[in-house]
Amino acid sequence: MTQEITIIGAGVVGLCVATELTARGVEVRLVDHQAQPGPHACSWWAGGMLTPFCEGETAEEPVVRLGQEAADWWARAGVEVHRKGSLVVTLGRDRAELDRFARRTERHSLLDRDALAEVEPQLDGRFDRALFFRGEAHIVPRAALTHLRDRLEHNGVGITADAEQGGLTIDCRGLAAQDVLTDLRGVKGEMVILRAPDVALLRPVRLLHPRHPLYIVPRGVGVFMLGATQIESGERSRATLRSVAELLNAAYALHPAFGEAEILEIGVDARPAFPDNLPRIRRRDDTIYVNGLFRHGFLLAPALARMVAELVLDGKTPEVMDEDQRER
Repeated sequence: MTQEITIIGAGVVGLCVATELTARGVEVRLVDHQAQPGPHACSWWAGGMLTPFCEGETAEEPVVRLGQEAADWWARAGVEVHRKGSLVVTLGRDRAELDRFARRTERHSLLDRDALAEVEPQLDGRFDRALFFRGEAHIVPRAALTHLRDRLEHNGVGITADAEQGGLTIDCRGLAAQDVLTDLRGVKGEMVILRAPDVALLRPVRLLHPRHPLYIVPRGVGVFMLGATQIESGERSRATLRSVAELLNAAYALHPAFGEAEILEIGVDARPAFPDNLPRIRRRDDTIYVNGLFRHGFLLAPALARMVAELVLDGKTPEVMDEDQRER
């Protein structure tokens, strides 16, 4: 393909689409008003969990299936992928929550107290049962975004704030695309980054709770990302005391050493979602819209990038395209 393609938006979706297309020999131009990744973008506040089977507890089948592409894609792109699996635990009073989670998911093994202590030594004696999803993984989102951006620049992909374009355009603006995608909504999420030198968890851990489930993801030695609330709101700038207190209390319940943790950051943003919480690829004239990844940005962006490349280069209709467009 000789025509340059313009990609608007350098969040996780735009960067993955640009990476996929350039890998297939397509010349692309990346447009974003920010010179570097940062807290202005929803992707900055992501957990980075590549946990498709855990997501099956609430997500539809396509999320589980397509999410299985993610870990290998990120590894091929040169991002460090931590393939240590993930754990799901619950406090004794919420034992039924673990049973419910197990029924709704697959590819896990049930660990007793001793087996859990072998897998995650710092949880020794704290929980008598856990679900271990051995095939899952995680990445550090901010490092991944920076790596993709640097790699694209190294390969000659210019990143500019100039929005003028001609020819084919791929719109990856996230929630900002509400000006065109009128059925797109925002789902607010709040998160906290902690430094807890006495905690050494090796993998993502979910603590189930009927009202405020928690996940915690390692971000390096003694640093953890704690999240995340899910509120039907497009608000992008205000973390509430109630939400943050519930997250911190849940972390303390997971391990008391978090009680002495240093709070490094409190973040909030709104994730773009369609009514069914599944992503969409839509085409209107010379613009392809890639959006609605909800809380599965790093998990689903690789599969969406592949579908965009197949649509552009091979004319293959994406499975996540709306039915009325698939019939054209």
